[in-house]
Amino acid sequence: MQLLSCPGFAAAGLAAGIKKNGRKDLGLIFCERPAAVAGLFTRNRVQAAPVRLDRERIPRGRCRAVIVNSGNANCCTGEEGDRRARRMARAAAQALGVAEEEVLVASTGVIGEPLPIDCIEQAAPALAAALRPEGIADFAEAILTTDRVPKGVSVERETASGRFRLTGVVKGAGMIRPDLATLLCFLLTDLEAEAEALRPLLAEGAARSFNRITVDGDTSTNDTVLLLASGASGVGLAAPGVREAFREALGEVMERLARWVVRDAEGSNKVVDIVVRGAASEADARRIAEAVAHSPLVKTALFGEDANWGRILAAAGRSGAEFDPAAVNLYVGPVQIVAGGAGCGKEAEAAATEVLRAEAFPIVIELGRGPGTASLVTCDLSIDYVKINADYRS
Repeated sequence: MQLLSCPGFAAAGLAAGIKKNGRKDLGLIFCERPAAVAGLFTRNRVQAAPVRLDRERIPRGRCRAVIVNSGNANCCTGEEGDRRARRMARAAAQALGVAEEEVLVASTGVIGEPLPIDCIEQAAPALAAALRPEGIADFAEAILTTDRVPKGVSVERETASGRFRLTGVVKGAGMIRPDLATLLCFLLTDLEAEAEALRPLLAEGAARSFNRITVDGDTSTNDTVLLLASGASGVGLAAPGVREAFREALGEVMERLARWVVRDAEGSNKVVDIVVRGAASEADARRIAEAVAHSPLVKTALFGEDANWGRILAAAGRSGAEFDPAAVNLYVGPVQIVAGGAGCGKEAEAAATEVLRAEAFPIVIELGRGPGTASLVTCDLSIDYVKINADYRS
């Protein structure tokens, strides 16, 4: 992971004692001056205390800091959870010398357990003291739960109006589905921008990235995606050529991070693009892609490298989309294994099995009904996924 520091921001991460294993579990992002901020949050009706707090504060469109803990979700913790989320923000604000309402909060980890706020408050001064422009890598490590590796992407773009930088980090490995996926993501740019201009760009980027991935079909209570603009580059989003360049850069970073989430998913070995073409509508194509991508039977077949195409057609058939089963063509990578709704034989299955041994490949479903297309990125469902989640609270 090669991350570039983003001008105008400093970050840090350390071990505050939230996690039993002693790993880093508390991170902080600080902006030298008030940053424009836009955010997206979980669509789950059960929402964690930090999500509720951020929803309350983010309409202001400005913030100075984001403090994040891992190892505890601070969700389903009642009014005391709300108080502890505010105490967490207050601890960061006091350590930084900024207003409490300028601090946003995020948490990830076990649901239903009280947030150990005392150790967070005790660690806040040291966390603030550890801030440095290159600290984003430590921050990326501090927000992990069952992730195998920290995940981050940086890009730079040159425009006629000047150069800008964008750095994004993400955590997420389980409870991932296309309802913003299930993750924490923090995107930092040195552009000058207003929150109102950032919001539609962030929503568009999420639609093309985090809302097109799934690991296990579950939606988290803590999903948070924040985009902060420091203005340190002096390049304005409204300047000629900048908005489109930033839109492209943001889409690239978010899509790369989203695919990395699937690649790093709990117990996963394969990244699979489910592509649906020729549906009656985009909505129907999406229904089929989601049904196939979420199917435990399909995902276990992927893990077993079994070209069991019947499971794919069965999942498509229960999706609620309208199509003629006798018109379906199905491909695993370049290998066609179904033509006109019927299997292409053992040789085709054997060739498809070779494709399934790869770490990444597409499955393409052609319906021949209309112009609708959709795609979703998923992974296999392995024995390790079961073990990780069976032991999660142990």
